[in-house]
Amino acid sequence: MSEELIVSPAAPASPASGAALTSAQFRKLAEVPPEIEWFANIDSRQTRRAYQNDLRGFMAFAGIDKPEDFRSVTRSHVLAWRKRLEEEQLGGATIRRKLAALSSLFEYLCESNAVTHNPVKGVKRPPVESWQGKTPALGDTQARALLEAPNAKTLKGKRDRAILSALLYHGIRREELAKLKVKDYNQARRGVPHLRIKGKGGKMRFIPTHPGTLTLIEEYLEAAGHGQNVDAPLFRPVKNNVHGHTLTALTPDSIYFEVVLKYLKKLGIFGENMGPHVMRATAATNALDNGADIAKVQEWLGHANIATTRIYDHRKTRPEDSPTFKVSY
Repeated sequence: MSEELIVSPAAPASPASGAALTSAQFRKLAEVPPEIEWFANIDSRQTRRAYQNDLRGFMAFAGIDKPEDFRSVTRSHVLAWRKRLEEEQLGGATIRRKLAALSSLFEYLCESNAVTHNPVKGVKRPPVESWQGKTPALGDTQARALLEAPNAKTLKGKRDRAILSALLYHGIRREELAKLKVKDYNQARRGVPHLRIKGKGGKMRFIPTHPGTLTLIEEYLEAAGHGQNVDAPLFRPVKNNVHGHTLTALTPDSIYFEVVLKYLKKLGIFGENMGPHVMRATAATNALDNGADIAKVQEWLGHANIATTRIYDHRKTRPEDSPTFKVSY
């Protein structure tokens, strides 16, 4: 199977600064199939990787060997693929995502006049199982216990308290937290400290820094000693056995496994689907429970679509609101 579609096209040699393209460079770029252009135009590395996997599966199923073969795909091919995915007992959300990836490609091909229509349109997709996300939100008591769990007297404990506070009070993704530099935690806007967050697709947003988080970060930086290096990663390893130094940023996985999950287990907090988004779900749910406008929460979380924000809205599933607790004999 050709891998052309799922890698960026080989770029021609760049002309000297200010110089025009050579004839060979112009022809090479003009000959790039729109299928390749579509993939190369996806900014997010995570989205690119997900689409790569999804489209590779369709290519294998349909026997597609080169990008141009997509132009012969019909709705019947898509329906047959959907049936195969259902036979593999994939979840509804997974099937919807795979169909969405294929549809995105064909929308671009339509815009480029490479095809006349999108064969994915009209193909029924599995229904959304629920507005409620599968990731549980922590209760208020659990969140408070988690914030207090690290040892405040050690450098690692100070760092971990600051990390947990940043996650629970700002609803940011672990990838976003890993990208924070020292200069990003105290960006003054209208006299109020803000976190400068680089989100998905390189989109920048500013979130007011919670006073408690601000204090914890400053206590951590004072103990760590890199607070004056404004371009340094904000959250770094206390020791690093791989690189031999602690100048690199914590990875998203280390934030989840070595900080979040470690203290959840320490507190005996277990649960199905207790995944990397548990802190984000907790922050969003708490904000909504306490009267935050869902549109503001959408902006706060960096969601492009408010439907995504609703996944984190657990207000309708609050156990304390159950009629069970209204019964009185």
